Amino acid sequence: MGRFYSACIAVLVSMGSFLFGYDNGVMTDVIDSSNFLQYFHTTETSAIIGAINSVYSGGAMIGALQGGLTVDLFGRRRTIQMGALTCLIGATIQAAAQKLAMILVGRILAGWGVGIMSMAIPVYQAEFAHPRSRGLIVGLTQQMIGVGSLISTWVGYGSLHAPSTSEFQWRFPLAVQVIPAVILIIGMIFVPESPRHLIEKNEFTEAMRVLRKLHYDGSNDDWIETEYRSICRTIEVEKSISTPGWIAMFTVPKWRTRMLHGLAVQVFTQMTGINVISYYQTIMFKDLGITGSRNTLVVGIYNCVGPITNLIFVMFILDRVGRRKPLLFGTIAMSIALICEGVINSQDPDGSRTGCSISGIFFLFAVSVAFSLSFGPCSWVYMAEVMPMQIRGKGSAFAVGVGSWAVSALWNEVSPIALGKIQWKYYFVFVAWNLCVSLPIIYFFFRETKQKSLEEIDLIFEQRLPDRSSVDLDAELGKEVHADVSRANIRDVTIQEH
Repeated sequence: MGRFYSACIAVLVSMGSFLFGYDNGVMTDVIDSSNFLQYFHTTETSAIIGAINSVYSGGAMIGALQGGLTVDLFGRRRTIQMGALTCLIGATIQAAAQKLAMILVGRILAGWGVGIMSMAIPVYQAEFAHPRSRGLIVGLTQQMIGVGSLISTWVGYGSLHAPSTSEFQWRFPLAVQVIPAVILIIGMIFVPESPRHLIEKNEFTEAMRVLRKLHYDGSNDDWIETEYRSICRTIEVEKSISTPGWIAMFTVPKWRTRMLHGLAVQVFTQMTGINVISYYQTIMFKDLGITGSRNTLVVGIYNCVGPITNLIFVMFILDRVGRRKPLLFGTIAMSIALICEGVINSQDPDGSRTGCSISGIFFLFAVSVAFSLSFGPCSWVYMAEVMPMQIRGKGSAFAVGVGSWAVSALWNEVSPIALGKIQWKYYFVFVAWNLCVSLPIIYFFFRETKQKSLEEIDLIFEQRLPDRSSVDLDAELGKEVHADVSRANIRDVTIQEH
């Protein structure tokens, strides 16, 4: 089956990322619904709106950390199912909400489920992807986040055409979350577990079967056997270093370094300001003089730009140029766009000047394009790649839970207030971080990982593998195996299972 089978799995699993994007984006239009605001006696710049968005991020943070436990205990596949089921419950509660408390509980549960999937899906995708296409496979995470956000926008746009007296304006967009959740719950029954997780659990026969099903093209038996041996040996080496757990990723120096890389790329992604724009773009466009149905239409067009750019990037560019260069580009390009946006807003505070409004829209669109060519896909790919097997689950959970969702919860809470109080000056908070923190750290400390197997990346971070073939890697790993595991034993296992 090979590539086609891997592609089918990647598309199905990315339905969880679609749910991530839809859940993130749906509140943009919900809070623009006059019926919703009247029903819950609030305004779109109130602390209540900030709370609705921040509890979602808070729930996602808890879910991501919980996923770090279940992804190793129950496996990648079941953890993703668990996240989808939690989202299903949360979506049902939101759509049926009679009081603000129900909206908050539903958002917490939806966030919890999305948090679980946001750490488990990139890990699963990275572990079954071929090194040559891992950027594309894991990059589908951001692609489907963008598509989900896009669909939520147009669903919201259509729903807002209902009469202002109708609860359909906001109940229907919230109810749509149920569909991808059900598809994922059922679909994950039919996909295999990660071969690396199977090997860690000593299910060698099944691991080899899955590897062949994922990557066999009719003539690459040697590559599959070498990959299998490399995974076995690397896991054995890591087991000899320390017992896997939360403490180990802080106490083992080389694991701590790699966990911090994954954490940093998630923090830097949030500090670009992209999610503030995603959540509160209706407010930003109103500041530019775009109101009424025109506002929702512009939001819908804005949400088309990111997925289209991201698709082109992950399909044709990411696995060629790598991860580091796009991240550097994105940091600089997004900072320039935000500076221009701030300057334009300062010259047209009431949004009455048409030229300034058009320019402001252009630079907000430019932020989305730059993000989709950099942090959007690269943050998920790089995080999943740099984590060693023994802490990949918990390390990714910590990076996503703290680096992404905790930071997101902070910005979701303060952003509507900041946009109301300091307006355009708020953009410069993100510019300062990008240029003073993200840019130098990425330039001096991030390593390139393109087209390397996860086991080759292990040695890159130990500075012992500049550019070697799989045969060289196999020999290197063989020297490091724990004393009671010999080369002959592993070869015998391979032949027997094969």
